[in-house]
Amino acid sequence: MHQVKHSEAMTNRFRELVEEAGDSLPASHYNELKLIIEAGIDTALLECMKKVADSLNSLAEDIQHNADYFD
Repeated sequence: MHQVKHSEAMTNRFRELVEEAGDSLPASHYNELKLIIEAGIDTALLECMKKVADSLNSLAEDIQHNADYFD
């Protein structure tokens, strides 16, 4: 899944920034951040997929309507 790889990359970059600043966080915090990022990506994807599904449903209804009156 691309979301997992992307969330890992974002988390790793954040870890780098924190460490460059001379700070540190426990590994559990980074794991939590990764899950939060994954959830955000998943939510955005689902919202996008719903819009596509709604568009396809509308198109299917239009095709059916036109087919009913084609003769």
